[in-house]
Amino acid sequence: MALVGRRDGRNFGYGRQLSYAGPQALRNLFGGGHYGTVKAHTDRWQAFVRWCRSEDGPGFNDARQIVRQTLLDYARHLRQQVEQGELAIATAQNRLSSVNRTMAALRGDQYVKVPSPSRALGMRRTGVRCSVPQGQDREHVKRIVDALCEHQMPRAAAIAQLARATGMRLREAILADLPRLKREAEQFGKINIQDGTKGGRSGESAPRWITVDDHIRDALRFADQVSPDGSHNLLAPDESYLNFQLGIVRPARDTLHNHSLKGFHELRSAYACERYEQITHHPAPINDGSCCQLDRHLDQAARAQISYELGHGRIDVVSAYIGGRA
Repeated sequence: MALVGRRDGRNFGYGRQLSYAGPQALRNLFGGGHYGTVKAHTDRWQAFVRWCRSEDGPGFNDARQIVRQTLLDYARHLRQQVEQGELAIATAQNRLSSVNRTMAALRGDQYVKVPSPSRALGMRRTGVRCSVPQGQDREHVKRIVDALCEHQMPRAAAIAQLARATGMRLREAILADLPRLKREAEQFGKINIQDGTKGGRSGESAPRWITVDDHIRDALRFADQVSPDGSHNLLAPDESYLNFQLGIVRPARDTLHNHSLKGFHELRSAYACERYEQITHHPAPINDGSCCQLDRHLDQAARAQISYELGHGRIDVVSAYIGGRA
């Protein structure tokens, strides 16, 4: 993607607005590809731009004005947000890292950056969930599903139902082979999540069987109903995954936010908490459960089972969904 001005001009030639220049430079850096990566960096860059324009920020609208001290001031602002409980440590670190990457894309060098986001923030990120997952209340999820359908987004509603009922990731819900899953549910009373999985965990080498209940049957039935003609999943035969993300997933996020749900991934955490309670008969740690103190062996067994059902290879990752061992 070409520059819109002189390389030594405003925002290093990427336009007059800081909010526009950053994404342009990122697209140029990634050659128009890596849409998800560019989108993530862009969203975090816009948070930085909003701070720049705020009363607490420096008021800059030109990347040439940004120096290392600017980024350190931003780090201090993020640290305050973390300390006030408004931001997770991981989110703050990701925002700083994305500002580093975007500044490098704008400048064409590495001279203006925060060498260590974690050190600049004065805190280390943790893989342990410290906020109660949204979407645990099934009535809450039903309201979200209804709202998505009202906004003519039934396939997004199907993703929400599949994520809450089975713990599927977003990609897994979109690419799920619905006829196969319905057939497995009828024949075996369980389904094997294999499509769209992460890290090559699919096929006979990585089975991921989940016992079927009425919620899963309803989710599969609804997804099959809204699946486009000639398709085995939620994508139309002539539709790319990227176009589905742009046309369905991104607009749906506004509806999720309007109904107090941060994203589809929260429903995966809600599933994990529910499974923990089903297995141990105690609430998940993040829900003030005490099984990990009362019976560590049972707690460990539950985490192992949930890790398997979520498609992870490590038990410790489950802490990011249900909370740590107190």
